[in-house]
Amino acid sequence: MSYPACPKCHENYTYEDGHLFVCPMCFHSWDKMAQAAAEEALITRDINGNILEDGDEVIIAQDLKLGKDTIKQGTKVRSLRILDEPHDGHDIQGRVAGFGTLYLKSSVVKK
Repeated sequence: MSYPACPKCHENYTYEDGHLFVCPMCFHSWDKMAQAAAEEALITRDINGNILEDGDEVIIAQDLKLGKDTIKQGTKVRSLRILDEPHDGHDIQGRVAGFGTLYLKSSVVKK
């Protein structure tokens, strides 16, 4: 079984001790459940809970106001990119025909 690298010193000598992971290099220990929750938080999901990945093609699930224009429900979003750092609450970026490349929230698209 492969254990995660230490989040403090990034060494790969981690071992399991009960419900903890322990790093013998820097003596840092962390909860296995917290590790699993942190990994789950990094996964970006659509409105239905499907996992989104870079390059996916998705559909807008509801009408979106964009200035005086409206992006209609059912509009395709191409070249999806998951953002490493959210930009004003928007966690994905994609190309929408007629509007160009936009930041979007994953909670308004579906696969």
